[in-house]
Order: sequence, then C-alpha cells, then structure tokens
Amino acid sequence: MSKPLMAKATAVWLVDNTTLTFKQVADFCGLHELEVQGIADGDVATGVKGFDPVANNQLDQIEITRGEKDPLYKLKLKFNAAAVGEEKRRGPRYTPLSKRQDRPAAILWLVKFHPELSDGAVGKLVGTTKPTIQAIRERTHWNINNIQPIDPVALGLCKQSELDAAVQVAARKKAAEGTVMTDDERRKLVSTEQSLGMATEPKMSDALSGLEAFTEVEREEAPADYSDADSFFNLPHGDDDEDEDDN
Repeated sequence: MSKPLMAKATAVWLVDNTTLTFKQVADFCGLHELEVQGIADGDVATGVKGFDPVANNQLDQIEITRGEKDPLYKLKLKFNAAAVGEEKRRGPRYTPLSKRQDRPAAILWLVKFHPELSDGAVGKLVGTTKPTIQAIRERTHWNINNIQPIDPVALGLCKQSELDAAVQVAARKKAAEGTVMTDDERRKLVSTEQSLGMATEPKMSDALSGLEAFTEVEREEAPADYSDADSFFNLPHGDDDEDEDDN
C-alpha cells in the first residue's frame, strides 16, 4: 500500500483533527499503532507540524467521514498519476563522494575472487555501472595498472550480509545449471562464516589409490620364493653317517 507524503506529519494532523482510531491512522500512514498512540499522548513527533492530507490532495474528506462512522473502515489514499512507479525506481546504489574512488578496487576484488557474480550483482553491491565492470574484467580500464583488489566490505561499500546473499544466489544459479564446481569454487560460493568453519577435507580416495598402485608394483617386482623352511634348517643325513663310520 502506498504511503502519503510526510506520513508522520499526516498522522499528527489526523490525530488532532479527526476521531479516527489509532489503527486507522496507523494503517493509512504506514506507522505502528503504538506510534500513533504515542503521537496522541505527546510522546512521539513532538514539535512536528501537522500536514493536512485533504488540502494537499492526498485524501478525500469523504474518506475521513466514512472512517469516523466505521472503525473498521480503511482509508484509501487518493490516486496520484505522477506517483505511479515511484517506489519501483531502480538504479545503481548511491555511493558517497568520499568512497567513489574506491569502487574500482572493490570491483577488481569481486571479479578476481568471485567470478561467478554477474555484472548486475557486482553493480548492486558497489553501486557502479556495467561498462565500468566490463572494462575491469577485460583489463581495459584506464587505470587498471594502478588498481589493487580490496574487499568491498572493508571499504564500506556494502555489508557482509549483502555480499554473502549475492554469493549464495550465484551458487544456486550455478547448481541449477548443473555446472561441476571444484573445491576452490565451492569454498568461494559459500558464505564467509561457513568458509571459515569448513575443515580441510583430506583426499582419501587419491591416497588409497596411490597406495594400491604402489603395492601392485612391489608385488610384481618381488621374486617368487618357493623355499621350504624345513629343508633350510635341517642338515643332510649323509654327512652324519660318514662321521659315524670314521669313528
């Protein structure tokens, strides 16, 4: 539901000039019912001047009349053609002037360590345009030789939760496409906390296969031993007979 302009000031005016319930005012202005009650008690919006929604063409007087007669009635905001699609306006994230010079370094970091992220995802994270991202990907940026990759979270261009969410989306998309991921790629596609908590997995299958191969080679090279232990330790009987005859 669309909200009126200056919602809190509108709520102040409705509380002071109508007999609408707190819930009706809260629903119309997009506030919490307790916040409207605080306005009525003087604890909230102290010093805020009321904003007349009727005089400013946001609400018809007939809506107020209906609401005062029926406590369950919900006020309807007056249609304003100029405000259609205002909340759906999209564009790159706003970046303060003091941090705009850090965006190339953040883009390079994302391109290097998270190549699975699309240009659109990178643009939303650091507030830049696709041509700039493409120039850094292709290393055609005018200052590419002087740019060092820096974590955008460390630069304050985005939050860690936002980066993790973007990486998780890329992970699900890659899994849906059926692309086989390496161990390094799988570590990049998980969140930072999960990656730090993952233990290094020993590659037991490779180690065992190598050991079996070595054993087989050793068996082939070892000479066959057909000696008899009894014949090795027992002396021939002929020598004993000759010694007895001499005596």
